[in-house]
Amino acid sequence: MKRSSMRAVRRGLALAALLAGAGAAAQTAPELQLRALAATCANCHGTDGKAVAGETMPQLAGLPKDYLASQMRAFRDGQRPATVMHQLAKGYSNEQIDAIAAYFAARK
Repeated sequence: MKRSSMRAVRRGLALAALLAGAGAAAQTAPELQLRALAATCANCHGTDGKAVAGETMPQLAGLPKDYLASQMRAFRDGQRPATVMHQLAKGYSNEQIDAIAAYFAARK
């Protein structure tokens, strides 16, 4: 993974730690891990997948789970061209992609 991608992942994990702060005691380890995975998307797609108005990045919140998962796999497998997403998606297993897709699909 390129250095810039690794920095983006680290920033996302740091953001996840901040987001988890107050409610961490009430969440299980798997829930926190899922939030950490999803937080890596916040750098480009906004917190909880809610894109910033006027930005070109698409909003992820509320999109169908199957659509999100298929697009992530397409990026990962080189079937969909991208500038950064293909690099980031290579780091996720099918299970992680499904979990991330479910997380954003549940956001309204």
